[in-house]
Amino acid sequence: MSQPTYVTLSEIQSAAARISGAAIRTPLTQLPGTSIWIKAESAQPIGSFKLRGAYNTIAQLTPEQLRLGVITYSSGNHAQGVAFAARALNSKAVIVMPDNAPQVKIDATRALGAEVVFVGPASSARKLKAEELSAAHGYTIIPPYDHPHIIAGQATCALEILQELPDVDLILSPVSGGGLLSGTATCVKQAAAAGLAKPTVQVWGCEPELAADAKESFDTKTLVEWPAALTTRTIGDGLRTQSLGQLNFHHILKFVDGIVTVTEDEIYAAMRRLLKDTDLVPEPSGAVTLAAALFHAHQLPAAAKTAVILSGGNIDPKLLESLK
Repeated sequence: MSQPTYVTLSEIQSAAARISGAAIRTPLTQLPGTSIWIKAESAQPIGSFKLRGAYNTIAQLTPEQLRLGVITYSSGNHAQGVAFAARALNSKAVIVMPDNAPQVKIDATRALGAEVVFVGPASSARKLKAEELSAAHGYTIIPPYDHPHIIAGQATCALEILQELPDVDLILSPVSGGGLLSGTATCVKQAAAAGLAKPTVQVWGCEPELAADAKESFDTKTLVEWPAALTTRTIGDGLRTQSLGQLNFHHILKFVDGIVTVTEDEIYAAMRRLLKDTDLVPEPSGAVTLAAALFHAHQLPAAAKTAVILSGGNIDPKLLESLK
């Protein structure tokens, strides 16, 4: 890949204005008894941060592109983001999903008016099917993470954190394909350079150790791909992507300070803590950041104030019941 063009702070600020009528400014609340603040993206209309990037991207399409419709490939939350944004902008949405996606996410995607097409569990299979249908029907592909408009949209989450908690020392983001982490780090580091955040603020990614392709890519400075047979082992269904996106990887190498992994037991423990001490309902993928803050502080930089992004709350009802 040639030298990438990085998303700018002004593009992120423009995205914030563009999505303001669709995505909400989610609450940032302190976890009782800790110096941890939780950015509750579970409060979005679709229960996930994914609405930010999807709406920012679809809102910039031409009238003809909107008329023909959009397509994406997603395990669930991006699917709902695209479906929600397409409906709001009067466009058709087709979603390619893995056949092992949680039923709650399949139902929610269909409820938003999208057509759902199923393939096997590999994220590469979803992408190939979307490209095939795009070529056949003229749909515009809305990538789940590997696109500058997606990155800028997801970055608006970090913009809100900096505005509400300007003296934050550390921000933790989940990482799968890298849209949220790359956007968060890009926003924070560029805001710091512009004097809009502390110059010492750090951004770290968090992922399950059973799907740690992003950490391996970050540590080796080489973009690696893990087989679906490995990444699908984690309970974090939104973090099973086999590889970071190319553009996301470049942003992460430039702006992210580190990536830490958590165990499945730690994810469960973090979910139980959120259910016990807050009114927030976390999905497993969203709880990895709190798991990192609670159980891996020794691997993270010292921080008087830490903000963790709870990326979503679309949890399977049976799993939720088992945690109570």
